[in-house]
Amino acid sequence: MSNISIQSVRKVYPGGVEAIPGLSLEIEAGELCVLVGPSGCGKSTLLRMVAGLEELTEGEIHIAGRKVNNLEPAERDISMVFQNYALYPHMSVRQNMSYGLKNRGQKKDEITRRVAEAARILGLTDYLDRKPRQLSGGQRQRVAMGRAIVREPAAFLFDEPLSNLDAKLRVKTRVEIRDLQQRLATTAIYVTHDQQEAMTLADRLVVMNAGHIEQVGTPMEIYARPASLFVAEFIGSPPMNVIPAAAAPDLAGIANADADLRIGVRPEALRLVENGPLKLTVRVIERLGSTSNIHGVLPDGKTELIASIPGDSVPAPGETVAFEVDTMDLHFFDKQGKRVAT
Repeated sequence: MSNISIQSVRKVYPGGVEAIPGLSLEIEAGELCVLVGPSGCGKSTLLRMVAGLEELTEGEIHIAGRKVNNLEPAERDISMVFQNYALYPHMSVRQNMSYGLKNRGQKKDEITRRVAEAARILGLTDYLDRKPRQLSGGQRQRVAMGRAIVREPAAFLFDEPLSNLDAKLRVKTRVEIRDLQQRLATTAIYVTHDQQEAMTLADRLVVMNAGHIEQVGTPMEIYARPASLFVAEFIGSPPMNVIPAAAAPDLAGIANADADLRIGVRPEALRLVENGPLKLTVRVIERLGSTSNIHGVLPDGKTELIASIPGDSVPAPGETVAFEVDTMDLHFFDKQGKRVAT
């Protein structure tokens, strides 16, 4: 197992466009580290610099203790899985998986062993003689992962590998990826803009915004204690409610609170009661089976709120209802969007 050290890395494109102003990150050996953030936040650029597909403007990258800044991608001992599979259409699954090993001069017996083992792990044994066009999208993505596995690299790099799959297949395949990484115990960096995917896959989550790291931690650490308003609103589905203090002065006994203070509360932390500090006029109900999401607006007429409640006994659109929340489930943020200690 190999660690990855990213030290004061900066990326500036021609014309002075600064994609990453300066960033450091340590990824432990055997860890699955997920980079998550909106489009354009720099996560794919960072991954491509680790892979050697983008040059660094400044800084250093070390893989397994070896500085790789000036090494070609093939010399970095990494395998990358892309969102578009990048399979050779005229080759069989077996040939696709063994192609890179043949180019590196591996012995035939060793190639056969590695391909057979990867196919067994990924459930592809019965498909080795098929062409990519004869496979489903999920099977093609598994072939792409198999091609990475047979190299037995120091690290796997995943660049939004599930983006082209439908919702049901994404869920299934991300479970397969997580199971695979745990069994192989190989260091991995995984890039996604999907926060649910990030939460379910990561040992450690790195939330990025505009080329900066907003927060690093386990998924539940970040969910339970977001360091900024950006993280609070990005991580969680439905997203965290953000309420100006003036719109709910009785929520936490803060009648004289700073007007710039904003209160965060998760939809699932709200409880429907007869009389509570949050009065909500219901607009829309989302029935999701075991839970329902109540969308509405506070008495100020402009602050929107989502409450996630169990069961199907829900109020009707147009009805005004009350919610309460434990003070321990409240989060406070200043006007710069930074967490306020409570």
